[in-house]
Amino acid sequence: MNFESLLLPILVPAAAGALCLLLGKRLAKASGAILVAAMFANLVAVLAIFKKPLEPFAVSLASFGPVDFAVRLRIDNLSSFITLAAAALGLLIALYTAQFMSGKKHASTFFAFFLFTFALANGAVLADHLVTLLFFWEGMMISLYVMIAVGRPEAHKTALKAFFISGVTDLCLMAGAGLVLFQAGTLVISDVHLQAEGLSGLAFVLLAIGATSKAGSMPFHSWIPDAAVDAPTPFMAILPGAMEKLLGIYLLARISLHMFTLGHGWASMLLMIVGAVTILLAVLMALIQKDYKRLLAFHAISQVGYMVLGIGTGTTVGIVGGLFHMVNNAFYKSTLFLTGGAVERQAGTTDLHKLGGLAKKMPITFACFAVAALSISGVWPFNGFFSKELVYDGALERHWVFYAAAALGSFFTAASFLKLGHAAYKGRYQAPAAEVKEAPLAMLVPMVTIAALCVLSGLFNGSFIHGFILPSIPEHLLEHEVHTGLIPAALGLVAATLLVQLLAVANHAWGAKRFGSGLKAADHIHYAPVAHQLYDAAERGWLDPYNIALVAINGVAAVGAAIDRAIDFFYDKLTTWLARGSAALVAEAHVGTHSGYLAWSVIGTALVVFFLFVGGF
Repeated sequence: MNFESLLLPILVPAAAGALCLLLGKRLAKASGAILVAAMFANLVAVLAIFKKPLEPFAVSLASFGPVDFAVRLRIDNLSSFITLAAAALGLLIALYTAQFMSGKKHASTFFAFFLFTFALANGAVLADHLVTLLFFWEGMMISLYVMIAVGRPEAHKTALKAFFISGVTDLCLMAGAGLVLFQAGTLVISDVHLQAEGLSGLAFVLLAIGATSKAGSMPFHSWIPDAAVDAPTPFMAILPGAMEKLLGIYLLARISLHMFTLGHGWASMLLMIVGAVTILLAVLMALIQKDYKRLLAFHAISQVGYMVLGIGTGTTVGIVGGLFHMVNNAFYKSTLFLTGGAVERQAGTTDLHKLGGLAKKMPITFACFAVAALSISGVWPFNGFFSKELVYDGALERHWVFYAAAALGSFFTAASFLKLGHAAYKGRYQAPAAEVKEAPLAMLVPMVTIAALCVLSGLFNGSFIHGFILPSIPEHLLEHEVHTGLIPAALGLVAATLLVQLLAVANHAWGAKRFGSGLKAADHIHYAPVAHQLYDAAERGWLDPYNIALVAINGVAAVGAAIDRAIDFFYDKLTTWLARGSAALVAEAHVGTHSGYLAWSVIGTALVVFFLFVGGF
């Protein structure tokens, strides 16, 4: 292995992206072909460096500056399996994207930044220096902005929101890197080994903010549901569905398992709290959505919570579950967004009020949806079941409250996907469904392939965990053996999971019967006392941290503007008025007579004498 082989996964998609930009609108079809070819070449380049057994390999291209700022790349078991998962998913999503975006405005631009995203993502994962990491990490902000902005006419507002939130959290990442340098004396990631205490603990928190924000965790999530509506659908499969989860959780794993020692202290507890809160609040928002893609977007947020919770437990089984769930989520969430895109393209809408009966019109799409929905809901023997059970086990080992939050999240997950499947694919044909046909083959092949991975990674979970996950975890964290196979060791947790799923089915059946609609099956939760008011506030954006920040910024701006106007009034108006008034008084006092001037001289002299002698000056 050499430096050039590590550079190829970065240079190949970057060069192809630049070519797509050069071709522009005139050769948009050629850009689609370049996209697919480049992603295939990227997969080949990643496979070339993915070797088993893998010994860590690091090289530096250049170093400069007083603190050894360097362009340094390194591959180990963790980075290799992340780049491989990203490359495989990227190729499949590229096939889908080329068909979905065919003939659409800005297709070449979207293809170009699709490729730039993977070049930058590969660079970030392979980086072994925090400055190198920041270079690639920050570059993704540009891709994020452009890929959203080329969507609907008003998409630039959502793009700006995503850019602003990412920018703020990335500043935290930069500050964390600075503290790491101060505490560890180096920016080389593989050389950093700190305890999460004092300033080092603050460094961990700042780096974790950058990582969880990229993954889409609360409270840095609010641009994702907006992007689901405004951005081209393939964007959701690429970034919130897959790449951002892989990248964000990769960095969280890197700092939590390799750079810092958390133990079971406050830092571990903080991650578990963030994970549990993200699971519950996001899935509750998903439950009430009436748009296919917005519902999926909130689940993209909620599922991050399981990953953060698993890693935060600090237990072997929880960490394995969190990392396994990261990859599983990329499989089933990509599939779900691809089915949403197929429905949008074929039916012309993702409004669940206007959909229905699509299972007969789009049977393959429905089958892929069903597999992914069962996976995300944690139904045996799909992949989501096995990763969730590991997270449950780790959470329960730390405290039953965290297990309860994760299990409750699974109840609402199953309930919301029963609602989505019932509303979109079952029931009567709505107006758009009359002329609907199955999606084109180029869109179906990626969907079917990734859906198959949801099944295979469940049935062969042991091979996947032992081949990819366990080698990525430091040996000192592998305190206990992780049970794998089709039947988990914790049968009590499996029984509880089954009960939760049966309750979700019963809840949906009762709600659908009561309200006469699958779409309204969760309305008894939506419109419950207190919950209704909270949901209304959330839907209006009153609880959105971004909107709250804008209100605060506007308030500060208003105070600043008032102070500025006051200063302008004092200098431009008040002082001018006083000067003119004083001049007028003086002018009236100077009548031009000798006796008048003499009187003023006497009075002035008297005042001077008074202040000098009588006043004590």
